[in-house]
Amino acid sequence: MPSRLAMLVPCFLVVQTGLTFWAANGERPPQPPEFPRFPATLGDWRKTADDPVPPDTLAQLRADKTLSSMYANQTWFGSLSVAWFQSQRGGASRPHSPQVCLPAAGWVPTVSDRIAMNTAAGAVSVNRYIATLGSDRVVVLYWYQTGARVISSEWAAKLWVIADRLKEGRTDTSLVRVVVWNSGRPDSETTNAALTLAERAYPQLSALFAR
Repeated sequence: MPSRLAMLVPCFLVVQTGLTFWAANGERPPQPPEFPRFPATLGDWRKTADDPVPPDTLAQLRADKTLSSMYANQTWFGSLSVAWFQSQRGGASRPHSPQVCLPAAGWVPTVSDRIAMNTAAGAVSVNRYIATLGSDRVVVLYWYQTGARVISSEWAAKLWVIADRLKEGRTDTSLVRVVVWNSGRPDSETTNAALTLAERAYPQLSALFAR
């Protein structure tokens, strides 16, 4: 027999979608973030190339604005991707979790947990995946970010939509993803490298999302 929790999930989704639609009525969507202003230098990380999202992926993603760039320092190679959604009216547009996207692209997660990312306001929790594809191994950090907060939980992100609409008159959100390639080093070192890139990107993103 299905557990009570499993039976409640569909009900929650219906209620959450309805509340999101209600909360979005009369909202005041913010101006899009000016991603072209995002710096090419983040500490010792330097932008090496843009990494445009393919049109078919954009069509599925349905984000209003995206930022996708490759970065490197003397030791590591990584990427920063951001999908920004101006409104979640009716639940039609919302971030696609890497929990779905990574396996769909062939990556096999071997570790899935949460770790602390340091910010000027204190530590925040972000999601971590360690995943493999053939001989490649990466550390993936991701979180949901608005002008007000960082959220690691998908369920919490959905619920904050209601609170932000009532308080701020907006339902915008973004999915931020940092990927660093392992390069044959221990996962702990790769994780630390990913954190340095994430921690340098975070305040720059916060400034853009605060509009």
